Amino acid sequence: MRHRASALLGTCLLLAASLAPSRSSSADAPQFHVVRRIPLAGEGFWDYVTVDRAARRLYVTHGTHVQVVNLETDSLVGDILDTPGVHGVALAPDLGKGFTSNGRDSTVTVFDLKTFAILDRIHLAARFPDAIAYDSVSGRVFTMNGGSSSTSAINARTGKVAGTLGLSGRPEFAVADGKGTMFVNLEDKSELVAVDTRKLSLLNRWPLAPGEEPTGLALDRVHRRLFSGCSNKKLIVLDADSGRHVAELAIGDGVDGVAFDPERQLVFSSNGEGSLTVIHEDDAEHFSVVETATTERGGRTIALDATTGTVYVPTADFGPPPPPTADRPHPRASILPGSFRVMVIKR
Repeated sequence: MRHRASALLGTCLLLAASLAPSRSSSADAPQFHVVRRIPLAGEGFWDYVTVDRAARRLYVTHGTHVQVVNLETDSLVGDILDTPGVHGVALAPDLGKGFTSNGRDSTVTVFDLKTFAILDRIHLAARFPDAIAYDSVSGRVFTMNGGSSSTSAINARTGKVAGTLGLSGRPEFAVADGKGTMFVNLEDKSELVAVDTRKLSLLNRWPLAPGEEPTGLALDRVHRRLFSGCSNKKLIVLDADSGRHVAELAIGDGVDGVAFDPERQLVFSSNGEGSLTVIHEDDAEHFSVVETATTERGGRTIALDATTGTVYVPTADFGPPPPPTADRPHPRASILPGSFRVMVIKR
């Protein structure tokens, strides 16, 4: 009787397993896709996009200005002007202020989060501020200075530069952990550094090999995991406390943005080739690529609205590059007028 019952139980388990959808089969079906596009006027290149989750707004950097989009209506509700060579936007909602990093004249524009009025213009001694991030613990805004291999700390309340820290490498994206540490990718060193935001000192320097030329960076604050998107089509996962290599995953070509959705335990890599790599955090030690969604060529940077799980990726249509010059021996492709847009990607 025991053998017959065991055999029957085994048969039932095999039948149930055969009928249950496997993880790989469900991943084969497209999940994330472009549901619509938000056209935005104006010419020129773009860089980072930033979601204000509470205010339901999207900040889109666009050459010499920042366009503000209402996430509920997809309509343009603000335009922050005179930000030459703008790269990023940092938000300090506790102070009601926003900050832009203007690479062309090495300044930071301070604006009001409600009215978008310009409050201040901060001049940096360091060159070419690229990414920018706010740390609420220290009350400072940090610019990642690509032309000086450093980070500058600005008192977000007063607008005074508190100091500049050399990083011995060209900084790219940065994320704060909410505990007084800022993590920064160093693109030319293939390293990640941890900065004490209150002391403005270097805490750790960790290698990202086999990852090369890291750009996009995201953080899972709960499980203390850092996600670095690298140019050789790898996403490297590090332990945020020890720098230990946790995982290495394959992503698309041309990554410049990485985002983490804590509500759904998903990591996104936006790839300029025209794809979005979607990775599931199975647990703190294991990660799975569940999908490579089709986007559009040029969609390299990313912003996530964790409230809805929606991803925003800007792009445009491209024409031939201008003739090379001594200053620009390898010019980028030109952007066709009137083609700039933000892709809205959902599951």
